[in-house]
Amino acid sequence: MVAVVTVFGTAGYVGFGFTPLDALYQTITTITTVGFRELTEFGTGEKIFTIILIVIGVSTVLYTFTLVVQLVVEGQLSEFVGRRRMDRQINQLRNHTIVCGWGRVGAAVAHDLHIEGHDVVVVDENAERVRDLPFPTVVGDATRDETLRAAGIEHARALIAALEGDAANLFVTLSGRDLRPDLFIVARARADESVSKLKHAGANRVVNPQELGAGRMASFVSSPHVAEFLDVVMHERSIEFRMREFDIPSDSPIAGRTLHDAKVREASGALVLALRSSDGVFTTNPTDDTMLRPRDVIIAIGTIEDFARLAQSIRPIA
Repeated sequence: MVAVVTVFGTAGYVGFGFTPLDALYQTITTITTVGFRELTEFGTGEKIFTIILIVIGVSTVLYTFTLVVQLVVEGQLSEFVGRRRMDRQINQLRNHTIVCGWGRVGAAVAHDLHIEGHDVVVVDENAERVRDLPFPTVVGDATRDETLRAAGIEHARALIAALEGDAANLFVTLSGRDLRPDLFIVARARADESVSKLKHAGANRVVNPQELGAGRMASFVSSPHVAEFLDVVMHERSIEFRMREFDIPSDSPIAGRTLHDAKVREASGALVLALRSSDGVFTTNPTDDTMLRPRDVIIAIGTIEDFARLAQSIRPIA
């Protein structure tokens, strides 16, 4: 539109006897409202033409300028404000989980953690892929320290390395372990030989989704009812029973007591399936005389209400 008005004005002034350069100069100074001076003495025709050019040209230029400002304000500025708001949201998070990689594995992990009530921050290089996620996001290379810092790794409880390549997950694990020596890190592995490397790099757990999927498929053939029950309890939300774990603080009222004396089943309704000691040893199907030691982990099955009562009985008395 501005170009058409410029050509129209230049051609008009050329018709009044201006040289092409003078005509272009007069048109530009008119439609931009600069208006230094008229190059020649204007007669009636020139004045009428200039009035028309001012009305058309100035309106066109102002309209174009308004569109440009609108694009900047609604596009880049709004994106900048949104990014700043999200950065503040991430900085306020504590004990959240950083999920690196928004593929099929990363998406499934993030959604499951969200359903369980955990805060999640997603890191991915593809801005379009994470644009409309219901989680705080960081667009960047997850193998770089500054990206992990932007995701709040200093205050995170866990890091999930779920990128496509094992090499990339190895770098994420190394970076995460270097920034946070105490961070719990779970890494994805596609090749068997990558498992030991990821563990040496600092991953607390290494998961091969293909192997897990194969074992799950086989269990549906060998023990279909057991597999389906565990599948529903652990991954679906169609029944009320769940499996949870609870740490026993050193000042918990049940620490140092037996299962019988602590009356876990009677007080909460939850069934204790196993105990894990502080040195990592599991005790499955514990008996009534099994001792509940400080820093043990209780693995139980029950309803949400059962777990609330169990957590209350474990919590130290103020």
